[in-house]
Amino acid sequence: MRRPFRKCIVAAFAATVMFSLPDTALAQDRAGELLEELAASESAAQAERLEKALYMEWSKSGSAAMDLLLKRGRDALEVNETDAAIGHLTALTDHAPQFAEGWHALALAYYQVEMFGPAMDALEHVLALNPVHFGALRGVAAIHDQLGNDALAYEAYAKVLELRPFDEEVTGALERLAGKVQGISI
Repeated sequence: MRRPFRKCIVAAFAATVMFSLPDTALAQDRAGELLEELAASESAAQAERLEKALYMEWSKSGSAAMDLLLKRGRDALEVNETDAAIGHLTALTDHAPQFAEGWHALALAYYQVEMFGPAMDALEHVLALNPVHFGALRGVAAIHDQLGNDALAYEAYAKVLELRPFDEEVTGALERLAGKVQGISI
């Protein structure tokens, strides 16, 4: 018995869609799994391993050209060539505005040269695209902390610790800010 032509077209379309899912969708699924594992991690070593895997997933743009711009921007940051880094990362965010990790790297470049306004703007883009990006939340906390916005810094650091346990620097910042934000109990 022959299938009607229309059913064949629908089946072919469904097969094409199933096998052509973008890598970024698969990366997002894997990132979600890694975030759950990270929140439940039982040791600092396990958390560190999961964080590295998560950043690798977040760093997949789905485009070789955009991945190259991200790599060039990060490489420039590593050798303190912030102007070059900002150039590469601005091009990346211009061409791939939905790629959160591009905005995160750009925020790091701006932060490195103490351009806190543009850094905060880039971090807002990251968090609009990926609300659980603990690196961006940590950046928001650090900027507020540096500017003396203790309550906002405390709130952001607390969110980081929910997502990313075993961060001694964040724990230390929370302890330091607790007295200022929560007051002294008798």
